[in-house]
Amino acid sequence: MIFDTHAHYDDKQFEEDREELLNSMKENGVGTIVNSGATLSSCQKSIELAERYPFLYAAVGIHPDEAGSLNEESFAWLKAQLSNENVVAVGEIGLDYYWDKENHETQKQWFIRQLALAREMHLPVVIHSRDAAEDTFEILKEYAADLKCDIHCYSYSLEMAREYEKMGYYIGVGGVVTFSNAKKLKRVVAEMPIERILLETDCPYLSPSPNRGKRNSSLNLKYVAEQIGQLKNMSCEEVIAQTEKNAKEFYGL
Repeated sequence: MIFDTHAHYDDKQFEEDREELLNSMKENGVGTIVNSGATLSSCQKSIELAERYPFLYAAVGIHPDEAGSLNEESFAWLKAQLSNENVVAVGEIGLDYYWDKENHETQKQWFIRQLALAREMHLPVVIHSRDAAEDTFEILKEYAADLKCDIHCYSYSLEMAREYEKMGYYIGVGGVVTFSNAKKLKRVVAEMPIERILLETDCPYLSPSPNRGKRNSSLNLKYVAEQIGQLKNMSCEEVIAQTEKNAKEFYGL
């Protein structure tokens, strides 16, 4: 069944129909979802969702845009949440130089601290990296070479993807791969081993074609799997089966 490795069902865009939508997942071929935290409040909401829905798990971490919200007290709270049985990863954490909401040194400081936390708690890591390819890679090489990492919403070069492959990392692939102008990502997906690819939505964002521009959900992952299959000369069913196996291995489920 489809495994959505990165979703945000705590988002306000799901307020009106969240329960109905999540309850429809199994009948539509979606077996497992990991809801990723980004702020302190979204981490709490992700855990609450995971406690309510048995097929949903939480990743807990602070997005680089929110790094300024961290201090020793909030960091201690974050660490305490990682002991919850429904939490399967630290994330999403990393660097974001596109929005630049926090200065780079603050982002790096809390990125490194959260990587150390993942190591201490023996958890995999979901990485957010936007317009920060080199700094992300250098930090991961120095501080996370021994950790299991997923480069969420992968957007960099094939050459860098191959470096992450050597480190045993995974890349998250979602709706962008279906866009006609996503030539770089299509090449990465075509060349990377299917064993290193994870399906993700980042919903409610990044809906694939033919629903581009609309609210995204895990129900759209069939379009992503179909596109990956076309790029790799595999059936959609083979892509779904292998990426589910990859995700269970990554999250230890």
